[in-house]
Amino acid sequence: MAKSTPGLRKKGEIWHIDKTIAGRKLRESTGEKELDAAERYLAMRVHEIRKESIYGERRERTFDEAAARFIEEYGHKRSIERDIDTLKVVMPYIGESTLQKIHSATLDRFIRDRKAAGISAGTLNRDMAIIRRVLKLCAAMWRDEQGRPWLNTAPLLPPIQGTKRKPRPISVAEQDRLIKGMPQYLVDMTLFALHTGLRDQEICGLQWKDEKEISGTSETVFIITEERAKNDHERIVPLNSAARAIVNRYRGQSEFVFHLKGNRLERMNNRAWRKARTSANLVDVRVHDLRHTFGMRLRATGVSLEDREDLLGHHSGHITTHYSKVEITRLIECVELLCDGKHRPELTLVKVA
Repeated sequence: MAKSTPGLRKKGEIWHIDKTIAGRKLRESTGEKELDAAERYLAMRVHEIRKESIYGERRERTFDEAAARFIEEYGHKRSIERDIDTLKVVMPYIGESTLQKIHSATLDRFIRDRKAAGISAGTLNRDMAIIRRVLKLCAAMWRDEQGRPWLNTAPLLPPIQGTKRKPRPISVAEQDRLIKGMPQYLVDMTLFALHTGLRDQEICGLQWKDEKEISGTSETVFIITEERAKNDHERIVPLNSAARAIVNRYRGQSEFVFHLKGNRLERMNNRAWRKARTSANLVDVRVHDLRHTFGMRLRATGVSLEDREDLLGHHSGHITTHYSKVEITRLIECVELLCDGKHRPELTLVKVA
């Protein structure tokens, strides 16, 4: 067996660097399984660091390096899983490109391919927002050993133009078709979304520690903390009898209310969701449309705009988690209307010629 170069050691199948070069400790993966390739990578990094340390030259970093640092530093983000998905998709297009060579035209093929795959302008703009964020951090925050930014100026990446997708609420009959082909855990999450208006990630991340008792009653509500709320504003989630019956079936099983074999579910929009949606001939329905359905059903039962805003967590001056018992009772009465057979709302799509 060939003797490895000092400073290289194998972890699993991959060679890693552990070496001090020009007074700087270098610990990173070479990404290589073969020793020869790992040695070439090490030689390249030694040359780069010496140029930086001795001659003051700035090493050109790649987008792949920037993405890795972003994931490491922002792993606590609520949307990190979706951010990682975006970075994985864009990596074949710009991953190996140096930061200075990335601009709007560099992403043209990525945008064309995503559009050809049926990705909407809204989703593409969310993808671009993540790419934009990484590049801005390279210019504004991240520095090399000499205090110089990774990138002099972040490029301008214009928004993607396209038709904005309209909400697609579902009827009760469509709801029944949709859940018919789902596994039980996804049925429960779908129905819980329809009775609370919570977003995908809010449901997936819901924990029993978020449940709080209403003072002087046997009722409880869930608190969506500002760290997990999309608009960074804490709010309460009142439960009607249907939502309460759903969560009670999971009580005592895991730290997360909804789970799969005790583990946190990353998203509702998984293979089972897409399969059930296709079987029900509802391929245009997204998980977020469950939230739209909740809001429209509340309106159909006569719930006021102010109460709907509170229940949906829309930020306005009057929204706070410091509700009085009377106010919480009022909100519970509002969502309970969705369980009342006499007020069971049916939505009708009206097409205007």
